Amino acid sequence: QVQLVESGGGLVQPGGSLRLSCAASRSISDVRRVGWYRQAQGKQRELVAAIGSGGTTTYDDSVKGRFTISRDNAKNTMYLQMNSLKPEDTAVYYCNLLSEWYSNYWGQGTLVTVSS
Repeated sequence: QVQLVESGGGLVQPGGSLRLSCAASRSISDVRRVGWYRQAQGKQRELVAAIGSGGTTTYDDSVKGRFTISRDNAKNTMYLQMNSLKPEDTAVYYCNLLSEWYSNYWGQGTLVTVSS
C-alpha cells in the first residue's frame, strides 16, 4: 500500500501563487505516472497535470502556462507550482500515482480557494 500525503493548499487572492507538495511512502522513480487532479464543488474530478515515466508532461488547457508539475525522486515527492491563480481554480486538489503494476493511489486531497 502506498501512502500519499499532500500539503500546501489554502486561501489565496486572484493572481497569487501556491505550491502543492505530495510526499509518497515509497520511491517514485520507477512509477508509470504521477499527477495532480482537482475536483470543484458539483463537478467531476479532472486531470490538471501529469508526468509520465519518460518525463513527458501533460497539462489541462486551462492551466497551461500557469501551472508547473515537477518531481524530486530523491525525496519521493511531487509538486504543483500554481501561478496566476484564478477563482475558477478553486477546488480540492488530489495527487495521484500509477505504479509499475498499474495500481492507482490517491492522496487525501487539499483545498485550494482563490478568492479576494
